[in-house]
Amino acid sequence: MSEHQLGVFLLQVFLLLALARGVGEVLRRFGHPPLVGEILVGLLLGPTILGRVWPALQVGLFPPDPVQRSMLATVSWFGVLFLLLETGLEIDVSAAWRQRGPSLRIGITALLVALFVGTGLSYLLPVRYMPGPEVRLPFALFLGTTIAIGAMVIIARVLHDLDLVKSDLGLVTLCGYAVNDILAWVILSVVLGLATPAGVDAWAVIRSLLFSVVFTAFCLTWGLRLVHGSIGLVTRRLPEQPGAVLTLVSCLGLASGALTQRLGLTALFGFFLAGIMAGQSRALSERTRTVISEMVHSVFVPLYFAGIGLHYDFLAEFDWFIVSFVTLVAIGAKFGGAWLGGRGTDLTRDDRLSIAIAYTPSGVTGIVVADLALSAGILTTQVFVAIVVSAIVSSLVVAPWLSWSIRRRAAVNILSFFDRSATVPNLASRTKWDALVELCQGLGSAIDGVDMDVCVEAVRAREEIVGTGTGHGVAVPHARIPGLTKPVLVFGRSRSGIDWDAPDGVPVQLVFLILTPKENTGVQLQILAGLAGGLHPAPARERLITAETDREVWEALGEALRAQHITQVTGA
Repeated sequence: MSEHQLGVFLLQVFLLLALARGVGEVLRRFGHPPLVGEILVGLLLGPTILGRVWPALQVGLFPPDPVQRSMLATVSWFGVLFLLLETGLEIDVSAAWRQRGPSLRIGITALLVALFVGTGLSYLLPVRYMPGPEVRLPFALFLGTTIAIGAMVIIARVLHDLDLVKSDLGLVTLCGYAVNDILAWVILSVVLGLATPAGVDAWAVIRSLLFSVVFTAFCLTWGLRLVHGSIGLVTRRLPEQPGAVLTLVSCLGLASGALTQRLGLTALFGFFLAGIMAGQSRALSERTRTVISEMVHSVFVPLYFAGIGLHYDFLAEFDWFIVSFVTLVAIGAKFGGAWLGGRGTDLTRDDRLSIAIAYTPSGVTGIVVADLALSAGILTTQVFVAIVVSAIVSSLVVAPWLSWSIRRRAAVNILSFFDRSATVPNLASRTKWDALVELCQGLGSAIDGVDMDVCVEAVRAREEIVGTGTGHGVAVPHARIPGLTKPVLVFGRSRSGIDWDAPDGVPVQLVFLILTPKENTGVQLQILAGLAGGLHPAPARERLITAETDREVWEALGEALRAQHITQVTGA
């Protein structure tokens, strides 16, 4: 590598990173995932646009020199690998297991329906979309798997932006995605082992399936214990060096990736499982998780997805039929699978609709899988372009579609659910567990016929599944209570702040306890959305924190929430 090549490489990274982050942030402000902006930057700088408008400049910035390309490709691969590590961190296996009723059904059904529909229809495609007639089965398997894989990273961001990630609907959705993703990667590792341009190797099928199941089982049992112990040991021995945990998690991903690659599986699978093992450790703080996520999504991921557009001319390879096929089949099959999975559960019709919508986007993993298949000669460039376009379309559509499904019901004023007599303007508790007890006991006779011990246990159980600290000093503990006839909200305030293990690490000062009837699963979601909307402006939170008298507290609540309405769920 010469100094000139190094200089060109640094310029390439600068352009891709600066533009991808900038355009991605603009789209984020409009409620769309940054992934779309990152891919668009690649199209802008690649042969699709810049190569047409100013080909000499495009070749000068991104020369076809093999050494030059390999440098950028290496950085991009790190982006993919650590993206899968971070995706694994987002998966809460223990929460998915505790919520295994609807989550398990929805996650498995959505994947299998999309896999069978996608593979079956892909097998019937004209041979002109395949590298050759001899790879019809591997082609169909890869395209069907790509269609079936969801986009947990994208939907987690959408739920967060809609302030639904801490709701029960958000919990069911993400736990279902956890099941979906784990099963999808086991299937994918098998497909990667068996699908080659030469055809399907029966021994490779058995070997890949065996290795995948055994390694996954080990990681989700003994692996969880070993990693939890290691992270706890590093945290205790090196408390003044928080970066040591980050190093440990990175090394875990590298070792797992190298091992799965040696086993004949993809290294991506190893990084994914490493993320799950690290993410299950309670010793890994929310702050450390956030740092890892920010590192991955701020540097590595934009470089990979911006780099995709540098290698292909999307306009020349764009085919309306295959783009429409992949987009409609991917969205329709995943929507239908999630909808079927929700039937027979205690979810309302409206919640099933919202969850089915949440399963429609294709995203980063599907693009990575398609890129691997393209490199292996199993997919054509036309189909790869269709998969990228499908991911962009479904990612742009899901946020407004999901938001519509939440807003479409009759409105009720959120203030009507507050119990003013149970307000605790000065919480004496120093821990979140004591605060939950203090708030529940403050209700007294406000909810006749409901045992306060039942309320405390229900709220604690929900909090143990996934913490309800939302950030910015706010927590929204909640539970569905048997025998409760109407929703009840209780407000509590801590002057000194309570450690709630929030994602931003800020102590919680404003606590909103939400109790809803067990039979009405939808109203809780709407209350959470209304609270989030009213408390999003910093001045609204500051006024609640600084209010001196009970009257000032209620005036601040009224000003923040008067315009917020929730939707009343009318039935299943």
